[in-house]
Amino acid sequence: MRRGIDSLLGLWVNAMAQYTIQASQNQMRKYLTIKQLTEAVQGAVTPRMVRHYHSLGLLSTAVRSTSNYRLYTRSDVQKLQKIVALKQQGFQLSHIRKLLETDGDASPDALMATLQQQYLSVTGQIVRLRQTALALEGLLGRDLSCQAVQAGALSQMRLLQGETEGGLGELEQLWESWDAVAHSHPENFEESLQHLLPDLSDRSEIEVDLLSKLVLASGDCSLLPFVKLSETAIQSAREALKNRCQIVADVSPVCAALDLTRLAHLGTSIETLIDDPHINAAAEAEQEFWQERAWFQRLLKLEPGCILVIGYAPSVLMAVCEAIESGQLQPALVIGMPIGFSHSPVAKRRLVRSGVPYITTVGTFGGGLLAAVALNALVESLIEKPNCHCHLK
Repeated sequence: MRRGIDSLLGLWVNAMAQYTIQASQNQMRKYLTIKQLTEAVQGAVTPRMVRHYHSLGLLSTAVRSTSNYRLYTRSDVQKLQKIVALKQQGFQLSHIRKLLETDGDASPDALMATLQQQYLSVTGQIVRLRQTALALEGLLGRDLSCQAVQAGALSQMRLLQGETEGGLGELEQLWESWDAVAHSHPENFEESLQHLLPDLSDRSEIEVDLLSKLVLASGDCSLLPFVKLSETAIQSAREALKNRCQIVADVSPVCAALDLTRLAHLGTSIETLIDDPHINAAAEAEQEFWQERAWFQRLLKLEPGCILVIGYAPSVLMAVCEAIESGQLQPALVIGMPIGFSHSPVAKRRLVRSGVPYITTVGTFGGGLLAAVALNALVESLIEKPNCHCHLK
């Protein structure tokens, strides 16, 4: 009798164990583990990052398995995908949390007010970081002649009593002593950039020269990550220039900034798309191109293999992309760096997707001078500067 009871009890225990295993397996099929979650998102997300998002409140508390593992649903996958996408666009985690917390029924005005507050906070951080960068550039950006006094100056800086009024005055005097050295020689830009630019050893010599010239033209070393070139941009441009291609600037100020001497010796033709000498501002160029369809028709008549240099009007770059997509324009290179805060970033993203060789700047960075400098760097890679004024003839 006892043996029968033990046997039944054993069967019951085994059955319960099998039931528990089956229930656990069913639960695992319904939910995702943290590893499966990161794999489903298909982004550069790690389990450690997911746990960090939990601590910040970006992800809600996860369901726990019987073994106390975190379990996730498809809804969690979608939310994590949103976080990854917004992060890739440059949003910080604190801003992403605000966006995700915003009521879906909130008015556009309320959402815009929230975003504006976030923007002002970010720009305030940029100002503070820019001030720090300026101080560091004041030290690192000095060429070799100025560096002769740098070691001693740094030693003096460490001895300053910065929290006292006298210490602040002493620091100002120290900067003045360093500045005095700058009057003894011309600045050596190449030496300064060696200390300020990141490692560019994986780039070609021509590309490094182009990027360096853009930094000098803007006075901003942080520009580098925002400059984008297609793989064939440099090669395509050099071949087109050798073949005496047509150069087209969007407005006359951009054309005036081109290296006309070298371009004349290369035998290229230079034209201005919006050929109105009275147009000398981005806002004017944008309105003129939008209102006068003749400029768009002129765009469609440009030669195949031309190089476009766009530094003012976003609508010009947008129209260029439209013509490329419809097969009505086949440029060898588009340098797209128009000014603007709304249409300009959109036009640049469209240029990157167009399939033609391009040089552009992400977001709102840009301007006519930078666009011209980019072309001039490519031209300079082909020909030494002649000692003449043939472009004035």
